[in-house]
Amino acid sequence: MYPPVSDPSGLDADRPGQWTYAMRVDTAARAHESPTHQHRMSQLVLCLEGGVTCTVPQGIWMVPPRCAVWIPGGVPHCNHVTRNGQVNFLFVPAETPGMPATCQTLGVTPLVREMVVHLAALSAEDSAAPGNRRLADVLVEQLARLEPEPLHLPLPAHPRLREIADALAARPDDRATLADWGRRVAMSERTLARLVRQEVGMSFGRWRQRLHIILALQWLSEGLSVQRSADQLGYESVSAFITMFRKALGTTPARYFAPATMNRRGNGSSTVPSDRAG
Repeated sequence: MYPPVSDPSGLDADRPGQWTYAMRVDTAARAHESPTHQHRMSQLVLCLEGGVTCTVPQGIWMVPPRCAVWIPGGVPHCNHVTRNGQVNFLFVPAETPGMPATCQTLGVTPLVREMVVHLAALSAEDSAAPGNRRLADVLVEQLARLEPEPLHLPLPAHPRLREIADALAARPDDRATLADWGRRVAMSERTLARLVRQEVGMSFGRWRQRLHIILALQWLSEGLSVQRSADQLGYESVSAFITMFRKALGTTPARYFAPATMNRRGNGSSTVPSDRAG
């Protein structure tokens, strides 16, 4: 059993009948990571500044500053918030109809963002007021309309694939081919390719690229330059890294984090260095 995590608001995500409520978490110069825990209520993790990485037994979800991640009630998870992060947690009763049954990273609208921010600023007493509880009900209706984004890294259960996953997480600049990895884990390339697709639902190359996107978003959210991010992921040039980023997310790193983009998607502003090397 994973332990509950205390809520400084005085509300209780493990209490039967608890209404929908929100709370705010700020981190200063140091990153913060919660221990693995679970609670009765489902949770929306909304990132306003910095970035959040949510880890569950089946995968890792990245929450850059224009997105949120949905975690169903009862799912063990831990949240890593980057330094200088601003995060709002919204807790929703697990029995609420129409909500996702699995973890998802979601694009957030301006309306959802402002409603969550408003609820997170309330005291426990004000959260219980009829008007604010009606507002929370409207917010829950809006959550069901949010679109998922491809910021999920599935984690394999097979021991040899977990060995590869751990090695790539420790050394993401490792450019070994699938055949190389097959030799390392005593498995043929064909068997390894089939096993990867069975376990994570995509090819090895696409899965490794998804890992690179997750790591890049985390580093860029923390303020690491595009040049350094490209270097740490083993790209030969910044332009090659930017090309990969654009193909995966439809835009460059600088535009992804640009204030105009944030405001259009409803998440304030955040800055990273430009796409140029330096």
